[in-house]
Amino acid sequence: MPTSHGDFQAHVYVASGGKQHIACVMGDVEDPPPPLVRVHSECLTGDVLRSLRCDCGAQLDHAMAAIAAEGRGVLLYMRGHEGRGIGIGHKIRAYALQEHGLDTVEANAAQGLPVDARGYDAAAAILADLGLSGVRLLTNNPDKCEGLARCGIEVVERVPIEIGARPENLRYLHTKRSKLGHSLTPAE
Repeated sequence: MPTSHGDFQAHVYVASGGKQHIACVMGDVEDPPPPLVRVHSECLTGDVLRSLRCDCGAQLDHAMAAIAAEGRGVLLYMRGHEGRGIGIGHKIRAYALQEHGLDTVEANAAQGLPVDARGYDAAAAILADLGLSGVRLLTNNPDKCEGLARCGIEVVERVPIEIGARPENLRYLHTKRSKLGHSLTPAE
């Protein structure tokens, strides 16, 4: 699959429940050392519509560029992870609640939803199918590292993805750092 970051080999995986995930692989990832891997949660608003409220689209671009720079790695695009697993409808309602002063965590709670409903078993199974037992994970989220480790994938290194803050996502990034434990440099 040719992209603006180079050619990737695309593999589609169907998980239980019918969700279709895609693994975009560049180069030989089975040989040591462990490759760069991004487990990217589906984000229609950020990845496709380029919403400025989040940093998802910019993280996706950064991850693909980092993998291309090394000439090898895996980008997993995990469907069903929209809005940390709450779905597009609830996410758009959360956006509306954020317009009235709630942060992203509070907006989920106000809807009676979990703060983060994602699981990483499907991502771990895909990585194992690709022949990987250890990865260098492109993420700021310690829960992704722990989730993969619980499923048998060793995260030998967490590689941060720092995206510059904008006025539209400053509060979102602060909430990710302060309430969700993401490793982010404080934005002013």
